[in-house]
Amino acid sequence: MKTKLGLMSSAVVLALAAAVSATPASAGDLFNREAGSIKDAPMAEGGRSFEWSVNGGFTTDYVFRGFSQNDGDPSYFVGADATYGIAYVGIWGAKVDQFFTASDFEYDIYGGIQPKLGPVTFDFGVIYYGYSNQTVNVNVDYWEFKGGASTEFNKFSIGATYYYSPDYTFETGESHTIEGTIGYALPKVWVFEPTIDGTLGYNDVDLAGDYTYWNAGIALAVEKLTLDFRYWDTDITNDGLGVGGKNLADERFVFTATVALP
Repeated sequence: MKTKLGLMSSAVVLALAAAVSATPASAGDLFNREAGSIKDAPMAEGGRSFEWSVNGGFTTDYVFRGFSQNDGDPSYFVGADATYGIAYVGIWGAKVDQFFTASDFEYDIYGGIQPKLGPVTFDFGVIYYGYSNQTVNVNVDYWEFKGGASTEFNKFSIGATYYYSPDYTFETGESHTIEGTIGYALPKVWVFEPTIDGTLGYNDVDLAGDYTYWNAGIALAVEKLTLDFRYWDTDITNDGLGVGGKNLADERFVFTATVALP
């Protein structure tokens, strides 16, 4: 990943527009850790009831902010979330590639609040990205803070989120990430409830440079199962970080299947 290993690109355009999906919560849904997107924050309800969920699934390639985290190979993920009123906490984990991430498993711990003001839901939270069995002398783990807002009208949903880390992974310094999201819920087709959505993001890290990434796809929800078909790409021409010098940030299609309970 370019921002993790200090490679630079020349992204110059920052725009907001792309995906707050109307599908059921999927793995790590509370803070938008994409596997197309694996995570996309659900709206908090107004009451103070305690709710929980567990989730897990399979993806043909775990992609985060445009970069494959598993050298372009399939991955699995599991997660658990709990909410009380506007507050939420959760944990999420996925298989990652030892060569690229200096680890073989990623685990994310997160929490925050989602207050509402009129039709707008805000999301203020903190995320800890941890990596087990690290093989490098620098610290791969890092913290990230986020603030975002989203709203829904008719069958559309739209949102924007800002992420900040005081010291990004591999000790590469401050990072700033902005994502814009938009989605549209389509009419039900047979047993499926389809949603089309997309994301446009910009990532800037002190010692690693900046780049732009995006995705677009369709999610088909039926009962507890969500099937997601997604196209990913970035403005990076070649990073050469994968095994055999493959580009981990080039265009790719990703399929993700997620089961969420109860």
